Amino acid sequence: SWWHSEARGQRPPTDEAVHLARRMMASTTDDPDVLWMVGWCLAYLAGETEAGADLIERVALNPNCAEAWLASAYVNCFACRNDAAIEALQHVTRLSPLDPFGHLVKFAFALAHLQSARYQQAIEWADRALIQKPGAMIVRTAACGHLERRDEAREWVGRIREIAPQLTVSSIRDFLSGFFVPEALAYQVDGLAKAGLPRD
Repeated sequence: SWWHSEARGQRPPTDEAVHLARRMMASTTDDPDVLWMVGWCLAYLAGETEAGADLIERVALNPNCAEAWLASAYVNCFACRNDAAIEALQHVTRLSPLDPFGHLVKFAFALAHLQSARYQQAIEWADRALIQKPGAMIVRTAACGHLERRDEAREWVGRIREIAPQLTVSSIRDFLSGFFVPEALAYQVDGLAKAGLPRD
């Protein structure tokens, strides 16, 4: 998962996945499930956010595919297109209100609000995601940092360090820069630095 890979300072294996995604892209033009999965692979694993977004945005081929809307939300978060991300997430919740992957929806809402400087909303959504998505700690801690809630931020930095003592602002920046544009990434790393997570 994103959080566990992040905690180890590693990206998932990419070469074979990206190779297969490119092969699938060359062999199909209109299968909506293939398009969103290939688009997600290119955006997340290859760092080709715009190319991935272009494929995922063809969700109109199957507007009832909640998974495609969720992928669209994340890729828009990567690109710091936060209003588009929230709109996609609203589609997901309408299509699949009891989705078993609802924690991913909540986490994406937290990201989009963080990157829109709506820090209290980011905290509220991160809290909803935390039970199943430990990576929401990063968003929550960054939001506390931006809000200058020093005691609360220090507490959450401590929780992060208990799970992954090797995590630093620099290691998170290095990991996330593979798929987040700098504008989006800054909300996370700057907030974490303000919260007191070690820089190096």
